[in-house]
Amino acid sequence: MKAEPAVQRQLLDLAKADAELTRVAHRRRTLPELAEIEDVEKRLRERRDALVSVQTTASDLERDVAKQEREIESVRARADRDRQLMASGSVSAKQLADLEHELQTLARRQSVLEDDQLELMERKEAVDADVQRTAAEVDKIEQELADARKRRDEALADLDTTQARREADRERLLPMLPENLVALYERVRAHKGIGAALLKARRCGACQLELDRSAISEIKAAAEDEVVQCENCDAILVRTLESGL
Repeated sequence: MKAEPAVQRQLLDLAKADAELTRVAHRRRTLPELAEIEDVEKRLRERRDALVSVQTTASDLERDVAKQEREIESVRARADRDRQLMASGSVSAKQLADLEHELQTLARRQSVLEDDQLELMERKEAVDADVQRTAAEVDKIEQELADARKRRDEALADLDTTQARREADRERLLPMLPENLVALYERVRAHKGIGAALLKARRCGACQLELDRSAISEIKAAAEDEVVQCENCDAILVRTLESGL
């Protein structure tokens, strides 16, 4: 295949654009922010689940405290009715003795209920503290996630800009190159990753291997407009003064 040396050198610009597009694609897949976001999202799910759990416990305890308070109020109300009956003077001696016994029983019952209620309130106070602490942790992790997403979006925006520029370079260069040369370049790039590279100091710029003497002799003997390829990676070798031939 033949192509003017100046045309072959334009392949280096195309290869440079393609190399940067490849780096952009790799960068998109391997942004550190992506792994960070995944980790933060996992921690956030765990903390949100923990928050729901302690909130549920707090709600259950609040309901238990309210239930205990209703029972205490019921006992107090019963005791008040008994005392009113005793004060009315309308009950017999036996009824009076029964009322006194019931008041003692109600007093013991109220004491037990109040002790239980105090324990429930102390537990609820501790759980409420857990709710506040866990909610604060959720808020903190949510902020971490927002920051990581912002940095990811900024990085992606930079990559979008770079990609658009290199794609524009590619669109500008392709019409300037012969179709058969582009076809060879694209075929090599599809299989090897790099379609063309500079031959510098007898070393292929694509695979970074130094060509042996016989290969260098063949390249030296080839006409300037002859398209030559690396014997190791098949990349089109572009010859310049840097090639050392």
